[in-house]
Amino acid sequence: MIAYPSIDPVALALGPVKIHWYGLMYLFAFGSAWWLGKQRARQEHALVKPGQIDDLVFYGALGAVLGGRVGSVIFYNFDSFLHNPLYLFKIWEGGMSFHGGFIGVLLAMEVYRRKLGSRFFELTDFIAPLVPLGLAAGRLGNFINAELWGAPTNLPWAMKLSCEQFPADRYIDFAGPLCFSARHPSQLYEMLLEGILLFIVLWLISARPRPYMTVSGYFLLLYGLARSGVEFIRLPDAHIGYLLNTDWLTRGIVLSLPMIIVGLILLVLAKRGADNAAIS
Repeated sequence: MIAYPSIDPVALALGPVKIHWYGLMYLFAFGSAWWLGKQRARQEHALVKPGQIDDLVFYGALGAVLGGRVGSVIFYNFDSFLHNPLYLFKIWEGGMSFHGGFIGVLLAMEVYRRKLGSRFFELTDFIAPLVPLGLAAGRLGNFINAELWGAPTNLPWAMKLSCEQFPADRYIDFAGPLCFSARHPSQLYEMLLEGILLFIVLWLISARPRPYMTVSGYFLLLYGLARSGVEFIRLPDAHIGYLLNTDWLTRGIVLSLPMIIVGLILLVLAKRGADNAAIS
């Protein structure tokens, strides 16, 4: 087992100005999307040209940040919002949701699509491979912040935590002592699955000719499967807990299931479209 290395969430302090690691992860996410977008835009017959990548990333970043915050409030802290609507603007208290950010990016891409004059899934096929490295960075930020821990385990790579690193009132936990126990580093699992592995798969798929909607379909399907799989060992927040009187169904699984279903539908439609094109 590995003792969790306590990491100061503040990467750099310049007087009263504090730069947090989590903020730097967002900077990396948008920077990597911009750089990868430039590489994709140089490909022959690319939908988006190199000179358009700046605007594309700006729209995407705006959708991710606004959607991520709104999604966090609606999906995970709606009671706090009902009690005090100004809670939505308390960004210094943290709270970002992938699924909210995902919806925000889709809305932003619909706006940008109209400006670009393309079909919706043409644009999402283009941007899908640009996203996973940013997701990996975000999960690394979660690890640095010592949040989103998994259930107790005796695996060799389990992280041994103190009571300060695993506050007893933050998570639902049915097994073992809350403090000084070794736990799944679920943030790192998500970093590898939703981030690095998903990036490799999507980049390889997008590098060769493929039917319309294929890349988008694989993004939805594979992210949904990866997130749902990790949710089985990732502990839910105490104020939400498990759903429907189960000891396994989490909000994350519920939000990911539509992604899996839509991803499968897109892949079927993509295959049918390719078959029809071949026949004609």
